[in-house]
Amino acid sequence: MTPKTFLHTHPYEPFLFPEAKKLIVGTLPPPRFTIGDLKEGDVDFCYGSRDGQLWPILDRIFDLGLAFKSTKHAVQQRKDFLLNHRIGICDIVKSAERIKIDASDLGLQNIELRNMFGYLHNYPKIDTLLFTGGNSKNGPEYLFRKYIKEYGVKLKLVSNEIPRIHEFILPDSNASLSAASDTRRVIRTVSLTAPSGAANRAVGSLEEYKRIKAKNPEFNTIDFRVLQYSKFF
Repeated sequence: MTPKTFLHTHPYEPFLFPEAKKLIVGTLPPPRFTIGDLKEGDVDFCYGSRDGQLWPILDRIFDLGLAFKSTKHAVQQRKDFLLNHRIGICDIVKSAERIKIDASDLGLQNIELRNMFGYLHNYPKIDTLLFTGGNSKNGPEYLFRKYIKEYGVKLKLVSNEIPRIHEFILPDSNASLSAASDTRRVIRTVSLTAPSGAANRAVGSLEEYKRIKAKNPEFNTIDFRVLQYSKFF
């Protein structure tokens, strides 16, 4: 008997606007966001899971005073921050299937990716993609590599230090990309340490983390991400 699959569709359209210069690129929010069954403390917006760390990290870096409640005010706070700092959000996965209903990227099957190059052409000021995860299977960088391979595009390594930095040349637009620019441009990618509890073990094994932890025993994995993210946001 074939197991029943769950169609995990992205509940949010990309948050994009003409002034955006950086783009946060992840995969999918937890399945409960797809069906609208949010928990107390979730925020009905990108990266709004109460278990996620992206907004708590940014809250610390920028002293935003964010609300972590299921309110319109909490959503607007996040949108205002993104607009003020010219940061958009465009997760790469449009939809996928799951057999086990959880938030693991590894469990994604039959993945349908968004037209990332189309968005980049339509918003020509974007020069940096901030991946919320690296090149592990079905992570943001992994899926982006799979996407650009179809266009004959490759990532060029700029820095092998964590977070790894790459660059690529955006290929020329074609007739299917509306409002696109034919000006070729270099776009940088930064593979940030994933803002999830699942990545804490990987953080703990990093030499830089262990070095700082040895000097300051109270230093933790969230502190490490705050240091890392502050360099790129």
